[in-house]
Amino acid sequence: MEEESLQIRVFEEIPSAEEFASQIEPKNVPAVFNGCIKNWKAFAKWNPSNGGLDYLQERAGSSLVGAMLSKSAPVFNGDIRSHERVLLPFSTFVGYCKELFQNKDDGHDVKQEKHELAASETEDRLLQFADAPQQIYLAQVPIINTENEESVQLEILREDIQKPACLKSRAVASVNLWMNNAQTRSSTHYDPHHNLLCIVTGRKRVVLWPPSASPFLYPMPIYGEASNHSAIGVENFEPSIYPRAQHAMEYSQEVVLHAGDALFIPEGWDHLTQMQRFHQVDSDCVTIAVNFWWRSIIMSDMLDHMDAYYLRRILK
Repeated sequence: MEEESLQIRVFEEIPSAEEFASQIEPKNVPAVFNGCIKNWKAFAKWNPSNGGLDYLQERAGSSLVGAMLSKSAPVFNGDIRSHERVLLPFSTFVGYCKELFQNKDDGHDVKQEKHELAASETEDRLLQFADAPQQIYLAQVPIINTENEESVQLEILREDIQKPACLKSRAVASVNLWMNNAQTRSSTHYDPHHNLLCIVTGRKRVVLWPPSASPFLYPMPIYGEASNHSAIGVENFEPSIYPRAQHAMEYSQEVVLHAGDALFIPEGWDHLTQMQRFHQVDSDCVTIAVNFWWRSIIMSDMLDHMDAYYLRRILK
């Protein structure tokens, strides 16, 4: 493994679209852009310390958003068998964030939120989580989706963000909101697209692995429901069943992203080694992020991005 070529690069200035396209993206190595989105309206308007949660409630509170409900919290596993997806008012979730951020117990607000939920079709499932809102996570809520416009739920927030300069020449497939009220951890996984993860408020810790570490993370079968996930939790696994996993962290790299920073995470499939690039994300309380997904040049040549994965596994 060539350690130097895998080191995360850090940029204090936002690269131009030309520099990103010629010197950063083709190398498929993670890169941090400090202060990348400090010029966004969202960076100022969404800050919980400056009335940002009130702003979000007022501006987008009536929108229905897809929430991930999981009893495995604070770990949210992307495997669809490990969580439920239900719709709830954005204002309800922001209310949970306000309660936690303000660090106070306001029974009136809790009753009001429960009353709002009672009118929804998913009343029973949501109410069982109402006393444990830390088990609710807004993961991948679409702000823009060029491939499925009907799935967009928070288009009203679109004018608060803007495409970073380094992506000006890229055809972005989707832009998504990620918002948690309590501390959360994603399961270890990889994505089918290139990803620019932008931290609007709060802080995220991202652990990344090079393709050579893939065997230590026990990728799930490509034909299964969680084909882009690891079969293990890197800090919670059975050594007798997954003996290689005890060495996984030796290959990892870690980066901490603060408000205003962005991280380029290359697509999860390495076309040279035919192995996966995994990552795991830990989020502090009341953290809001926006990510941009776009297809790499190689993936753009495929009609469907999953066709590429199946084809490569079959050929291998």
